[in-house]
Amino acid sequence: MVTDLRNREVNGGEVKGTLEDGYELCNPAMDEKKYCLAQVDNYMHLSRRNFPHHPPFTLQLEARVSNANAVGTWGFGLWNDPFSLGFGAGGMSRLMPVPPNAAWFFYASTENHLALRDDQPGNGFHVKVFRSPLWPSILSLLGTPGLPLLLLPPASRLIRRLSRAVVKEESQQLQVPNNVWHVYRLSWRDDTVSFDMDGKLVYETSLTPQGRMGLVIWIDNQYFRFDPQGKLGFGYLKIPQDQSLFVRNLKVPDN
Repeated sequence: MVTDLRNREVNGGEVKGTLEDGYELCNPAMDEKKYCLAQVDNYMHLSRRNFPHHPPFTLQLEARVSNANAVGTWGFGLWNDPFSLGFGAGGMSRLMPVPPNAAWFFYASTENHLALRDDQPGNGFHVKVFRSPLWPSILSLLGTPGLPLLLLPPASRLIRRLSRAVVKEESQQLQVPNNVWHVYRLSWRDDTVSFDMDGKLVYETSLTPQGRMGLVIWIDNQYFRFDPQGKLGFGYLKIPQDQSLFVRNLKVPDN
């Protein structure tokens, strides 16, 4: 069963098809650096406390992309929509950011670096789990005065190291062609998260997300970079050619 899936399309991004027939999530080619998103989710209209999913949870689908070197990010899985303020895919009903909780199959082009740990992949195609405290979003205001420090590389590197004490992460690079069909399966239990491809286990971790989460399937052209040198960057990339994420046979329980 699939619960209340809704389409989200921004600046030319298009969701084609249906759950029964399969989806094509498309970003058209564009020379402008503006945000383009095609997304299917079941949380955007909800407050975080009402997100639909908790363990035990299993997601299974078949997917491929049109371009193995797509710009921006794409993926599918679960997250708590932590960056509602100021990020392109942010929610309509959540105003303040919170620390991330997520478990997903994730792709990021080379302009991105989305890992706090230096031994974890920051881009490419990989599986990833984030676990963070369930802090109220109002606490994010306390960090606002320190934001200018992120522009200073020594301070930015220190903040990045300190952030690891709050945001735990585990991930594994996937050395597979993602522009051909594969069967992907994500299982979230109280004590483990496991990832399977084509019926074979590719990664398992005892690090598990906290709180309730929403299902998200998306492709966009944004990048976010917070690398080991403390370099911080965020923006949108030109899309040199149409890029699409194809999804079919989506199966997820109602819980």
